[in-house]
Amino acid sequence: MKICWKLSIYLMLMLTVACQRPDSEAVEDQDVLIIRDSVVCYSLFGKPLKYVPETVRSYNRKDSLLQIAKANYNADSRNLENIVWYGRRLGYLNEYPQAMSIYTRGLHLHPKSPEIYRHRGHRYISIRRFEEAVSDLTLAAELARGRDVEIEPDGIPNKLNKPLSSLQFNIWYHLGLAYFLQGQYEDAARAYESCMIYSTNDDLLAATTDWFYWTAIRMGDTTMANELLVPITENMEIIENNAYHKRLLMYKGLIQPEAVMPLDTAGVKDEHIFVTQGYGVANYLKLTGRNEEARIILDRILETDSWPSFGFIAAESDKALGIK
Repeated sequence: MKICWKLSIYLMLMLTVACQRPDSEAVEDQDVLIIRDSVVCYSLFGKPLKYVPETVRSYNRKDSLLQIAKANYNADSRNLENIVWYGRRLGYLNEYPQAMSIYTRGLHLHPKSPEIYRHRGHRYISIRRFEEAVSDLTLAAELARGRDVEIEPDGIPNKLNKPLSSLQFNIWYHLGLAYFLQGQYEDAARAYESCMIYSTNDDLLAATTDWFYWTAIRMGDTTMANELLVPITENMEIIENNAYHKRLLMYKGLIQPEAVMPLDTAGVKDEHIFVTQGYGVANYLKLTGRNEEARIILDRILETDSWPSFGFIAAESDKALGIK
């Protein structure tokens, strides 16, 4: 592996497992890393993408919830809620092909379920099948039309244990992203316009505005981009989307890139935060003429193991599309 700043972590505490559950009682240090070497899917460039390394503590927590969802599904595999949650819990452990198989079987039982199409569409994005994601999410939007807004429970609760998003928000948010990742910016803009209707709190507004802002920039519409930033303020009530909020304050010129993340990427420890922040920072650096710094960050993003993150997928997609 080329990434020297990761070697000390892997060499110090390497634990290799297959797809079976780890024996946590045999592991004293719950922060030891689990390395599962199987291929989950492939990048846009044909690179094998393997399970994301995570601690025994994190894996066991997710797996215990997966076993509950699996038991519920086995008890009643026709129940819509059981289908959705079994697929979601599989997804949190990067078991995307298995999750999508559950969703596909579920659609034979519930062919008019926007919930299943929404979640399968999300996972199509994860495995880089963007056209199928658009198809699923478009159908989800059609099926959800006319329904009351439905709050979507969190699989990983925030610090207040308060679900913030809705089924409708997640459909349009992921549809916009699926278009963005294909360079179809006008379609993405229309999806984000719809998503704004359901961005009913500051967290959702921040997330939608960030992707919508870059969509407008890619369309060459700086007027729209600047108008999108008008509602963004320093005193927004942010519960979980602090990364997007900081990035938006940077786009608005209220803080500098160095206040969002260290630009010296050699010391990065949390890959997920780095990838999430790095994509926005790199694009901003390009926008302000700091192209070499941006290139270093984008290259480092693609060297991490955080390939399911939207920032990683977007950086990979930009490279495939030839966006400089």
